[in-house]
Order: sequence, then structure tokens, then C-alpha cells
Amino acid sequence: MKPSDFRAIVRRGRRTSTGSTLIYRVERDPSDPARFGFIVAKTVGNAVERNLVRRRMRAVCRSIVDRGGSGSDVVVRALPGSAQKDWTSLSAEMHAILDPALIR
Repeated sequence: MKPSDFRAIVRRGRRTSTGSTLIYRVERDPSDPARFGFIVAKTVGNAVERNLVRRRMRAVCRSIVDRGGSGSDVVVRALPGSAQKDWTSLSAEMHAILDPALIR
């Protein structure tokens, strides 16, 4: 995604929050695969922690696309508490929000 896509999704998208993420979603053509972008600011932690959070979020989103997720552009913003979450709880939170919206 381009920076202009990120801005448009954050401005126009439907916002949903979990304890550790803010998720912005904009509907697209249902035949197109879902596209994901990630925002992990310095408030999340140092570079090692931010990259770990980003890799975990990418893995969750990749599994959704592999299972047929389509028709949306999604931007996931990590909140500062996301660095303290373990893999299973972060994955469960994101799947609870993203699965019903993207798997048709």
C-alpha cells in the first residue's frame, strides 16, 4: 500500500479496537484479496519489540488471507500494550475482530 492508501483508510475506515490494537477497515470489491498495512509507533517499544509486534501481526493477517480473506483494506495500528502480549493472546484478539469481517 502507498502512504495515501494508509491515510485514506485511517480517515474513512470503520474503526474497531482491541486491548492492544486499533483496526481500520474499508470495504473493496469482494473478489479482490484483503490488503493489510501496519503502523507500529515508537510508543510500542524499542526497535526489537516493534519488529516482533509487526511480525506477529503480519502472521495473523497472512493466515486470514490464506483462508480466503477478501474484499477489504485494513490498517492495523499497534497500541503500546501490544508489546506485552504473548503470541496466542494477540492472535486471538486480532482473529476475533478480523475473521468475521474478512472471511466470507
